Amino acid sequence: MTNLAFSSARPSFSPLRLQQRSIGWQAGAVVLGTLFLALSSYIEVPMVPVPVTMQTFAVTLIGALYGWRLGAVTIAAWLVEGAVGFPVLAGGAAGVSYFVGPTGGYLFAFPIVGALVGWLAERGWNGNRVVLAFIAMLLGNLACLVLGTAWLAAMIGAEQAITFGFVPFIVGGLLKSALGAATLTALPRGKMNLPKP
Repeated sequence: MTNLAFSSARPSFSPLRLQQRSIGWQAGAVVLGTLFLALSSYIEVPMVPVPVTMQTFAVTLIGALYGWRLGAVTIAAWLVEGAVGFPVLAGGAAGVSYFVGPTGGYLFAFPIVGALVGWLAERGWNGNRVVLAFIAMLLGNLACLVLGTAWLAAMIGAEQAITFGFVPFIVGGLLKSALGAATLTALPRGKMNLPKP
């Protein structure tokens, strides 16, 4: 499957070039992406009511590497795995209860975050431009915090939600955004070799 909208001289937004791959390749990428997301969930610092994990790093990186469509599909597939009982959520958790509890807003925000970062990456906010890549990652982290905190506010009130669901995650969001941008920049890049229409 190719996207002929790109010229052969323009660098690919992602070194993976999944937009040029077959459905089989893309399906394999979804499986690997859900595994990466699951592994990132096990890197956890327990906090109440929401733990600190590497999930947002994985979500933003998948969006940036997969593009907005495939990134959102991959993240949604991982969430479905968690909802049906696979131990892929924070700390190996699973089940529908996590989607209606304090972490629900953050979980539902993840596909939106991946799509946002992927959309920006497709427009040049990627490893070709490290500052824009960082800003894209930062916007993704911010969107996750805003949506997750809004959900939490409905449960425990706005002041407590900001205190426990937003403020403690600001520094982590900055660090994960920098790590994500650095990861994108470190990956090998090249020119796209697409067939002529």
